Amino acid sequence: MLSSREAVDLLASWLTISAAFSIVVEPSNPLAVFPLYLIVVGTAFVLHELGHKFAAIRLGYYAEYRLWTAGLVLALFMAIFTGFVFAAPGAVYVLGYPNRRENGIISLAGPLVNFIVAVTALLIRYLLSPAPLINTVLYAVFTVNAFIGFFNMLPFYPLDGSKVLAWSPTAYFSLMVPLFLLVFFPVP
Repeated sequence: MLSSREAVDLLASWLTISAAFSIVVEPSNPLAVFPLYLIVVGTAFVLHELGHKFAAIRLGYYAEYRLWTAGLVLALFMAIFTGFVFAAPGAVYVLGYPNRRENGIISLAGPLVNFIVAVTALLIRYLLSPAPLINTVLYAVFTVNAFIGFFNMLPFYPLDGSKVLAWSPTAYFSLMVPLFLLVFFPVP
């Protein structure tokens, strides 16, 4: 399902973004939280990109993730020097010419995956009351997925939100409003 180059690009991006989050969260000892952020970034970034890929495939297109080296360097630079993770690690490239509707659906898939993962983590956290360590992991998964989904739904090109809004304002606001609420009014 993944080409060898795509697998390498996803892995390199995943490790770099995990490192960036680890640096921001625990600047004095990022290695201490690196395993946590491998899980968190795996659920947020990797599943987001796979959402785009599989939506494109479902619509009959060939799609692959490609990393953007400058974007990965920027993510580390921002983490180290500003204490903020701004990652532009790469994108899923679709071979062919999707129309506005298809492009909107493909673009919606990534943030929708983030929303589903965030809500699932939150529900597990509150319905099952897991052990403290699991609770911490679930809250980090919730927070990062909600943020990545929200950020990607901002209506500025080349972010996903601009393409979703161009296709369907109803689809845009149906996902953007709940993501906004999760990010700015999270359940503790």
